[in-house]
Amino acid sequence: MTTATLSAGTASSSGPRRSARVLPGFNITLGFTVLYLSLIVLIPLSALLLKTFTLTWPQFWEAVTAPRVLASYRLTFGASFIAACVNAVFGLLVAWVLVRYSFPGKKIVDALVDLPFALPTAVAGISLTALLAGNGWIGQFFEPHGIQLAFNPNGVVIALIFIGLPFVVRTVQPVLEDVEKELEEAATCLGATRWQTFSRVIFPTIAPALLTGFAMAFARAIGEYGSVIFIAGNMPMISEITPLIIIGKLEQYDYAGATAVATVMLVISFILLLVINGLQAWQRKRSAGNSQ
Repeated sequence: MTTATLSAGTASSSGPRRSARVLPGFNITLGFTVLYLSLIVLIPLSALLLKTFTLTWPQFWEAVTAPRVLASYRLTFGASFIAACVNAVFGLLVAWVLVRYSFPGKKIVDALVDLPFALPTAVAGISLTALLAGNGWIGQFFEPHGIQLAFNPNGVVIALIFIGLPFVVRTVQPVLEDVEKELEEAATCLGATRWQTFSRVIFPTIAPALLTGFAMAFARAIGEYGSVIFIAGNMPMISEITPLIIIGKLEQYDYAGATAVATVMLVISFILLLVINGLQAWQRKRSAGNSQ
């Protein structure tokens, strides 16, 4: 009787543990994870760095600090940052409307948010060019006033806003759906204004998700190529993005120079994402401290 009881207890205690392990053990799972990341991420990046190391330091410095390359850095990172900031503001508004309001055609609007995900980037670039060029449907109204929306840095920013908006909306939207409305009602009952309720109750909750959406939109914009080259004009020192510089060097069989410029972009992007992740961690700790 005692043996049967112990056996039953052992089976009942070990049963949930075994059933909870759907995937193989930690060692096997970790091995597959490292192998997959190595094949997809680490090996290509290692090849990039190894090709760059074929250059001497003066050659590397000359390749990455040429005036044309520096101008492309300023445009690429500057336009990406502006586009990400715009998307952070208007993406939050779009997510707010989709979560908090009901209106005719809501599902259509919700589906249109994902259009930049499904639309080929080249098609997006051609469409934006047709709309914003001097003889386009929208550009023709701005051209007489001296405002040129296409074939200059303005077109680059607009294209990056277009492809980056879904990242912010889809990151913030589920967090807004999980925000407890009782907290807003309690703040209202305590005499808080709408702005105080948003800034002190809602925004601290959605801030980490908003920063994540900003980082994703920023990272996506840095590497964008297809939708930009059609609307940028690709004028050296004015509207030439860094990915186009890399493509140009590859077409000239300057592989080491192309990987050198790509390495600089990789390092800068990694540093920026590291800073943003640090801000997210700080924001989460701050929100947790305020909730306690």
